[in-house]
Amino acid sequence: MQRIAYGDHPSQFGELCVPEGTAEGAVVVIHGGFWHQRYGLELGRPLADVLVRRGFTVWNVEYRRVGGGGGWPVTGQDVLAAIDAVDIGPVVTLGHSAGGHLAVWAAKHSDRVVGAVAQAAVLDFTRHITARALELCTEEQFAEASPAALVPIGKPVVCVHGDRDEDVPVEQSTGFCAVEPQAELVVVEGAGHMDVITPGTASWQRCEEAVVRLARGC
Repeated sequence: MQRIAYGDHPSQFGELCVPEGTAEGAVVVIHGGFWHQRYGLELGRPLADVLVRRGFTVWNVEYRRVGGGGGWPVTGQDVLAAIDAVDIGPVVTLGHSAGGHLAVWAAKHSDRVVGAVAQAAVLDFTRHITARALELCTEEQFAEASPAALVPIGKPVVCVHGDRDEDVPVEQSTGFCAVEPQAELVVVEGAGHMDVITPGTASWQRCEEAVVRLARGC
């Protein structure tokens, strides 16, 4: 694992993991935590470990968050800068919760992103989680920050969500997939919010399968 800075701020860095031999593709892991400073890229390390063993180059990125110099549009700009910072070819973004928001948002705005896997993602700032979204941006910025306001994304998006998610309602994914023409919905019965980032669970298996499919389709 190589730590690489993509800016001068302490949160502008990532961890690059390269497999042995020829890579099967490249994945950008974007952690969640409702965009708050107290959550960091350590949440993405277990996923990076699994994916690099599967033969993928993995770029696990940090970004400026609320309470640490972040907010909108800085947080989104950091994710785009991180994606451009390393030359690993076309990438699939893999993001959990608020990181799922950033993964889909980046798919809309970066030519390097070929698709996104949204894990229990925050996708519509106007429903369910509006109070949390207002910690990131103003209501006037919803039109530019909320993925549901940006459809069509123009890239394939796979939304994996547990039907017992206690933090981000599954309706965030079902509603988004109802309006996004290239979205695929995967609802995992009995799964909660953290299952999608816990290797060994059925939820993570569905996420991993989606990453492999999108990355190998580049």
